[in-house]
Amino acid sequence: MQEEAITIINSFHSFLGNKDFPCVAAKDALVKGNIEVMVATHLACPADDKAILYFIYKFTQAYRNAGKGFYSAAVIFKGPDDINEAMFDTLMWQRLQALRSLDAQYYKYDERVDADPLSGNFSFSLMEEGFFIVAMHPNSNRPSRQFKYPVLVFNPHAQFEMMKRTAGYEKMKTIIRKRDLAYSGSINPMLTNFGEASEAYQYSGRVYDAEWQCPFKNQ
Repeated sequence: MQEEAITIINSFHSFLGNKDFPCVAAKDALVKGNIEVMVATHLACPADDKAILYFIYKFTQAYRNAGKGFYSAAVIFKGPDDINEAMFDTLMWQRLQALRSLDAQYYKYDERVDADPLSGNFSFSLMEEGFFIVAMHPNSNRPSRQFKYPVLVFNPHAQFEMMKRTAGYEKMKTIIRKRDLAYSGSINPMLTNFGEASEAYQYSGRVYDAEWQCPFKNQ
């Protein structure tokens, strides 16, 4: 691995490991070595799409063979380094669309979730595995997402469903929201419980108006 990539990954680990970072699930995964990280070139460029896809495939296979716990795969892009929320949102959906279009050549959509981004059961899918995406970039309105590089974090959706069946899920959710309030000064206005509204509204961290339409299509 190139020295630059190692430096970027270490910086990301430090960002998540900050004592005030609100997501305790991510912090736990970091401590246990359950976060895989890849460094790509530019969020707007398709050059790394196949490499990203295979990285997610490798992660997914490992996740399916793993034990209990929280697992994530993060793709960090070296650029752009100065981007507003609207442009980041556009580029994020372009990359996700490109990845799914490649993935559709090999795999169906995860049947446990919905491919329609308007559905309350929507989740992004690769390798027939649903993923909840958490995106970060330098100019996010949410401090907890203000990493110095654009990042797409792929969180297997099934692990959230499994966690819901445990007694500690609601407690953990409450702790994260309280920590985010303290860290960011407010609760994410796009935040909902799964099934109440499409999770597509939560991916980029942008605050959408009533006119916004998710551009993603299962193809």
